Order: sequence, then C-alpha cells, then structure tokens
Amino acid sequence: MRSTKNNTVVLSETDSTNNYANRLISTGKAVEGTVVLSSFQVSGRGQRGNRWESEAGKNLLASIIVFPKFLPVQRQFYLSKIISIAMVNWLSQHVDGVSVKWPNDIFVGKRKIAGILIETSVQGSSFHSAVIGVGLNLNQEKFSPELPNPVSLKQLTGKTYEPVTVAREIQQQFMEWYAKLQTGFYSGVDAAYHAHLFRMNEWSQFQKKGSVWEGRILGTGEFGNLIIESRSGEKSEFSFKEVEFIL
Repeated sequence: MRSTKNNTVVLSETDSTNNYANRLISTGKAVEGTVVLSSFQVSGRGQRGNRWESEAGKNLLASIIVFPKFLPVQRQFYLSKIISIAMVNWLSQHVDGVSVKWPNDIFVGKRKIAGILIETSVQGSSFHSAVIGVGLNLNQEKFSPELPNPVSLKQLTGKTYEPVTVAREIQQQFMEWYAKLQTGFYSGVDAAYHAHLFRMNEWSQFQKKGSVWEGRILGTGEFGNLIIESRSGEKSEFSFKEVEFIL
C-alpha cells in the first residue's frame, strides 16, 4: 500500500526505503526533498552491507531524496554531516546526551539510537542524486541480543512517537541545513557537526588491526576521514572501518 502527501510517500512494506527512493529517481518520479518511509523493510540495510533490524511498525525507516548538483563530489561527506546535525537537533528536543558517533551512527550516551546510509549517483564530475537513508529507533522496546548497544526513544522517555510526523520534522531540519550547504556554508556545517561529535577532544581508547591505543578526536578531514591525535602528539587521519571505538 502506498499513500502520497506533500512529497511524503508512506508504505506499509518495501524491500528498503533507499531502494524504493532510487526507483523513484530512475523513473523520473522524484522531486527534491521527497521522503519515503515504510512500516517495515524486508531487506533493510546499514552501512557496508550490514542489515538494519527493526520491528514492524515500531520505528522510523525513511529516505530523503535530493539532487545536490551544486556539491563537489569530493565533499560528499557533507551530506552525512547535515543529516547527522538534523537528527541530533531533533532528538535533543526529547533527550539529553545525543551525539554523532563517526561516521554514521547517532548515540544517546553510549547507546545507538539511529544509523545513516547515504547512496549517491554521479553524472560526469557532479552528483546527480542522493538518497539519505535513516533508521531511527522510536518505539521498539525489545532488541536482538546480537545487537551490542541499541536503545529507542520510547525506552528513554516512556512516550510513543508517530513515525510520519517524526520523518517530516527531521526532513524539514535536514532541508534547512541542505539550503545552507547550497550557499557554501561549509565552515558552519563543520562547526555544528564537530560540536556534537562523540568523544570530541576526549582522551579515549581506539583499536586498529587488533592494537589498542589512546587518542583524542580533533575533527574530520576534507573527505570525511576522522582526525585523531595520539598521546605522543602525532595526528593521523582514518577512513571508514580503519579504526574502531572502544566503548
């Protein structure tokens, strides 16, 4: 079943909202800012092929469609930054201690409440389209024991949330930051993102190839790499999956 209102596509079930959004783009049926959300995903996906687990009808499973032709391809990570900012801002209206765990998770304290999956299409040297996928634990109260540290908003507040309303509110915040990005407001995006970065400027433990060491996060580089300073003062940049947080 599909219903559409105000560029919001609401589905009872789909393979994944990102896949559905990409099909809308390929058939020319998508406009900028369209939101696709579903009560259930048969094949929900996380980063790098991981599966996103969600109990049917309980959570926010959504994708936002944009056409960021203005954005240099090498600045792709700015799309991740602005959806992260939008989600932190929305969640912070309801709970404290919200942060962005680089590169694509949203935490409350030390527990994961949301994940992000961004898929882009390039034409020549420019972006054609981008699908901003979000999985946000809203009302689910029981999770698989295989998941290390999940939490939902209902577990934290005791309240129940309407996914369609949440999707539209997050989309609105995202589009406001998207408009700022269009003006070249990179420094402002960086400042807002780093202000909410998990363990920013805190000495903590990391792991790389089985070796544990101590460092502190200084921010992110031009291409989204994580910049960490070691106790010896050495600064290094790490790409996705190259370094792990020890929680």
